[in-house]
Amino acid sequence: MSKAVIVGGGITGLAAAFRLQTIAPNIEVTLVEASDRWGGKIGTTCRDGFVIESGPDCFLSRKPRGTGLCEELGIADQLVGRDPDHAHTFVLRHGALHPLPAGLTGMIPTNLEALTQSTLLSAAGSARVAQETALSPEPAGEDESVASFITRRLGREAFENLVEPLMGGIYAGQASRLSLAATFPQLRQLELEHGSLLKGLLHRPPGAASSYPPFASFPGGMQTLVDALVARLQGVTLLLNTSVSRIAHSTEGYELDFGSGGNACAGSHRQADAVILTTPAFVSAPLVRELDGALAQALAEIPYASSALVNLVFNENEVPDLNGYGYVIPLAEARQALACTWTSRKWRDRAPRGQVLLRVYIGRYGQDDVTGYDDDRLLAIARDELRETLDISVTSASHHIFRYPQGIPQYNLGHLERVTGIRDHLASHPGLFMAGAMFNGVGIPDCMASGEAAAEAVLDRCVKSRAV
Repeated sequence: MSKAVIVGGGITGLAAAFRLQTIAPNIEVTLVEASDRWGGKIGTTCRDGFVIESGPDCFLSRKPRGTGLCEELGIADQLVGRDPDHAHTFVLRHGALHPLPAGLTGMIPTNLEALTQSTLLSAAGSARVAQETALSPEPAGEDESVASFITRRLGREAFENLVEPLMGGIYAGQASRLSLAATFPQLRQLELEHGSLLKGLLHRPPGAASSYPPFASFPGGMQTLVDALVARLQGVTLLLNTSVSRIAHSTEGYELDFGSGGNACAGSHRQADAVILTTPAFVSAPLVRELDGALAQALAEIPYASSALVNLVFNENEVPDLNGYGYVIPLAEARQALACTWTSRKWRDRAPRGQVLLRVYIGRYGQDDVTGYDDDRLLAIARDELRETLDISVTSASHHIFRYPQGIPQYNLGHLERVTGIRDHLASHPGLFMAGAMFNGVGIPDCMASGEAAAEAVLDRCVKSRAV
């Protein structure tokens, strides 16, 4: 019987394990996780009537593997959308909250009438957006940054006040460094095909209607997804508190050394015909250095942003009327906070009656690593943000802080070339595969799809080697 080891028990590794178990029951699968819990950044704490997310609070249903895997797990009927009673999102600009204009397609404004009525842009800024349809497209050429493309097509004001803060909520990155080809390639394609970004968006055929809300979660939080996956891995050997310290070639394919930890397997070795690494690039790099120094170097060149999430609890009578889901903060505001979610307004039943749950996101790529700040400093940043923007001056009744050092890969200029280089190096090591957020998308469905693709590659490899 063939043996496969999956390293990393986040959503990518869990999806890979479930897929491999489903399509290749004759392969012996082991899933290894260094921490004491499954799910990686996904996690939910339910306490005293609160539902508190330690990481992402939803996923995009238009990316099919999110809802597709939920259907396979039998939990799709539990999916819920954001509370429609508070369907507003804001941008903080010049110290005030401005509603997002209607008619956004992704991050791009397509309803020009609504844009002229928006307080986010001046009359000149709105007029500059309207002029986009008359601009000639740039010929195909080298990769372009998101900042360069949006400014070129829509103007500096639309970029700084509208697109950049929305994009920052996804990558916590610097738009002047982020690769358009790696993050939003469809925008450049629309320009090339239609001669105009706005023309392309307005003439794009509507997608198929979905029965799922655009942003989907579960009543009990995203932990529901993790728990459902783990419960279905009956044919997989699950090892928590088990790190991998080294991967080397062996006569059977690969030998993995398990490092020290709380698991009884610590200090042992494991043979495998195939290995899937779902760990971040900076974790994978030292693991493969003995196998391929150039591969390790290519992985080490992928940068990451660190972030911290501060959840705060208030009594309802201590906060202003929060009619919306929250707000994002442009880089131009020079705030340490990146965004604020009004969690108990965004999702129903996330806080007991009479109480409010808010979450402040802190940390941007290229700035201080805020995960090195102590709790008091992070709390001070969050409280300063709430006081300055929402006029909440009281001390929170309680708080929950989560840190993610090097938590978000940055698809900076040249990212696609780096990924191609990594893939080329992997081709020299049959049976070794990688998956995760560092490749083709940082969202939950992207990671699921990446893990599943690696699982299918493992099966293909084993079939070709006649090992199954």
